[in-house]
Amino acid sequence: MPKKVDHDERRRLIADALMRVAADQGLEAVSLRHVAAAAGVSAGLVQHYFHTKDEMMSFALAAVSERSEARVRAAVTALGSSPAPRLLLRTVIAALLPLGDAAREEGRVALAFLAYTAVRPSASAELRPSTAQFVDFIATLLPTGDHRAAAGLLALMEGLGVYLLGGQYLPDQALDALDAHLDLLFSQN
Repeated sequence: MPKKVDHDERRRLIADALMRVAADQGLEAVSLRHVAAAAGVSAGLVQHYFHTKDEMMSFALAAVSERSEARVRAAVTALGSSPAPRLLLRTVIAALLPLGDAAREEGRVALAFLAYTAVRPSASAELRPSTAQFVDFIATLLPTGDHRAAAGLLALMEGLGVYLLGGQYLPDQALDALDAHLDLLFSQN
């Protein structure tokens, strides 16, 4: 009887290897050969699932997004029903910041992918809808509903993430900066 192959599991195995390579060595080290070695599979198997580096990168970003969304869902669920908008917003952003080891590894991959999209418009186009949705979501929680303020808060989150990944900020410093900014936004009623 032929062996049954779980294709989704293989794709996840390869995406996990890609994330390890990108987190440890940077995106420039991501190649079919390096990812195959990290996954413990042949380069041909990687090519079977991903024909190009762009396909691999898109899949890895989707995997990072899924993991981030799972962290956010767990954090929001822990708040119970009907949390205050400020608390909900802080919880969502804190769950997305690279405050722990797993989130730091995923954050390095996400940051590398953002840099990758800076020179690949087709890859960048994949991010636009989710970015717009996130800004819309943030705006619904702000007292003013201001999309410019929501975009600024998203930019603050991204900047804090970069400082956390680079070691310029410790987690407490990043959360203090987030809280100070949220205090400003929620005191403008």
